Amino acid sequence: MGDVAVGARSGHDGEEPRGHPVEAAPQAADSAASSGDEGLRAEDGTVTDEQSQSGDEGPSGSGARQPGKQRSFWKELPILIGIALVLALLIKTFLVQAFSIPSDSMQNTLQEGDRVLVDKLTPWFGSEPERGEVVVFHDPDNWLAGEPTPDPNALQTLLSWIGLMPSAEEKDLIKRVIGVGGDTVECNGTGPLRVNGKALDEPYVYPGNTPCSQDDQGGQFKVTVPEGYLWVMGDHRQNSRDSRYNQGDANKGMVPVGEVVGRAIVKAWPINRWGTLPVSDTFDQPGLNDRPAVSAALTAAPNALALAGVVPVALWRRRRPGA
Repeated sequence: MGDVAVGARSGHDGEEPRGHPVEAAPQAADSAASSGDEGLRAEDGTVTDEQSQSGDEGPSGSGARQPGKQRSFWKELPILIGIALVLALLIKTFLVQAFSIPSDSMQNTLQEGDRVLVDKLTPWFGSEPERGEVVVFHDPDNWLAGEPTPDPNALQTLLSWIGLMPSAEEKDLIKRVIGVGGDTVECNGTGPLRVNGKALDEPYVYPGNTPCSQDDQGGQFKVTVPEGYLWVMGDHRQNSRDSRYNQGDANKGMVPVGEVVGRAIVKAWPINRWGTLPVSDTFDQPGLNDRPAVSAALTAAPNALALAGVVPVALWRRRRPGA
């Protein structure tokens, strides 16, 4: 704009009389000065704008170009370990827990020293053990009396706390469920073992063992399992202290369902023995659920009592005015 202003003034001055050079010069000087001032102001304004723009863009631009400083791995490591421990504890409490086999009572299905994974989730949804399942349960009434107690070191204690090893303080056993509430289980002679009158074909019994043991300590029996209880036996029939040999306790050899930790589903260790623990087909044979009349009556009795209590109340409410 300064150049245009000066050029306009110069053309106009050329047409004026020569008698007034003094007036033209100051006017040109004034114009030059004013145009210079305008140029200076324009330049100052431009500089000011650039400074303001660079000042505004500087912090945001540098923030976008420079990512935040990352945490050191060693600072994050304790956090990661803490999260892993919490997850392991939650898994142990609600999902799956590892247990070690302490004896040969479940041979050859399980060997001493095997590690099994136990499903602890399904019991939270009301699922109860079924015939043929291998289950871990708390000692119901001093079944393990006199058994040696292991003395774990600090590392084993920590691993057991997070569920990677079984706890030495917990008195747990592992057996196979033979009878559930309402079943009649019996052994005569060397077998076969019968449930509700049906003979079981038990391929999991230890080779050389008979399904029933001939002794006077509990090997010969006929029992009816109450509702809410289980009758359990080891697969190594002649080397298992199970329901048969605890009939003198408070539960008459039965295991309360509430004492069951969960079903053993996988042999996880050693690797060469890895495998699942399925239910034998013998427990699916027809007629196994046909319980004797007395057992069926005992099973139906609680429901019948509840119904007998509800019907009078319902009739009374129907006869009330306005009900």
